[in-house]
Amino acid sequence: MAEQIAPTRSNLLQRRDQMRLAIRGADLLKRKRDALIGEFFDLVKVSLAARKALSETSKEAYLSLFLAKAWDGPEAVDSLSLAAKTGLDLEIKVQNLFGVKVPQVQAPEFDKSLPFSPINAGARTLDAASEFRKLTEALVNVAATETRLRRIGEEIKKTSRRVNALEQLVIPGINQQIKDIRSVLDQRALEEVTVLKRIKAKLEAREEANKEAA
Repeated sequence: MAEQIAPTRSNLLQRRDQMRLAIRGADLLKRKRDALIGEFFDLVKVSLAARKALSETSKEAYLSLFLAKAWDGPEAVDSLSLAAKTGLDLEIKVQNLFGVKVPQVQAPEFDKSLPFSPINAGARTLDAASEFRKLTEALVNVAATETRLRRIGEEIKKTSRRVNALEQLVIPGINQQIKDIRSVLDQRALEEVTVLKRIKAKLEAREEANKEAA
């Protein structure tokens, strides 16, 4: 049910102010959405590159693991892998991107030290450890990029819904209220002019009658 607004000049001025604010808000939201879409497509390219790098790194890592088990023995490789840390410390920052809080995950930086003594490890096992560190970095890069993509994509949808609400509901609604108020005010003005003309005509007729009587 449409909101009933008293057809007064103050309400007309108020609705005009609301119209200007709604139009300006829709314009700002469109600019934000367009900027986010540009950022989104830039990130898509980065994400595809990260996915490609992950695929290539994964092949290298598992090939090195296969060779390590073949040359150094699966028991030795499995034993050394148990010495590795099970956790991974990541640094996460929050970036303000066009008013949107977007997580930014920093890729892990591994030092040159190994979680096991290299004295008892074969060359193939050392290569495998190095390749799996590269694989970990590639996995984090993919996860970080796709997390940003998801967050920006959600904000684009939310912003688009707000733009649609303003353009399809709020602005047309205010515009209709302005038309309704102006219609009533114009009708009142016309009635006032008509009444004034009648009064003027009566006064002129009375003045003319007085002149004739004199």
